[in-house]
Amino acid sequence: MKVFKLLVFAFLSVTIVSCNNKYETKKLDSKLDSVSYALGIDIAVKIKSNLGKIDTDLFIQGYLNAIDSSGLLLKPKDLNIINTYAKQKRIEEINRQQLKSKATVEKKFADVKKRGEQFLAYNKNRKGIITTKSGLQYEILKEGKGEKPTSTSTVKVHYTGKLINGAVFESSRSNNEPSTFQVNGVIRGWTEGLQLMKEGAQYRFFIPQELAYGSTYKSSDIQPFTALVFDIELVEIVKTK
Repeated sequence: MKVFKLLVFAFLSVTIVSCNNKYETKKLDSKLDSVSYALGIDIAVKIKSNLGKIDTDLFIQGYLNAIDSSGLLLKPKDLNIINTYAKQKRIEEINRQQLKSKATVEKKFADVKKRGEQFLAYNKNRKGIITTKSGLQYEILKEGKGEKPTSTSTVKVHYTGKLINGAVFESSRSNNEPSTFQVNGVIRGWTEGLQLMKEGAQYRFFIPQELAYGSTYKSSDIQPFTALVFDIELVEIVKTK
């Protein structure tokens, strides 16, 4: 209840001010005066940071009601509303900052996003291309004969990652060693695509940016909103003991 303790101090501070001709200016004649004034500033800054705007009149009323134990509009067990509200405000601010950041990035890399969308719009009409409900596109290079993995399966795969212009940015075949990972531990396009494949299959996936890294700047090659192409071979589903 850190926020609650903070407000208890604030109740006292605001009440003293309101009872002293409201914001009467006093000189800082002693060390205690300075400490008291500094405490008021510190409390105000923390309240603004945690809660933002509050109703000062109700703020004072709550304090006075608690002092004489009369007319309380909330019970002590209801005071957790302070922490709940403070947490909600923090989440709202985080979401606001994320939206602002995404909007800035989206404006900067609008051309990258547009090129990916245009490529996928053209590509989906090619012969042999299948488009799923999510927008993932794929073509079957070689069908497999084994089992299909689930989202929690661990798999071994060979893969080659390319940009839509064909430039290779990563490949497990460079060291001839397949990669092992859990199906739900990778980008959404892979998680969905791998579950379409049987052991031994080789598919080519065309992954929209929202099923890849989205607005994240993954590397100098993979800029925000980059659509990706992956050739994937499902070598095997790793059996757990």
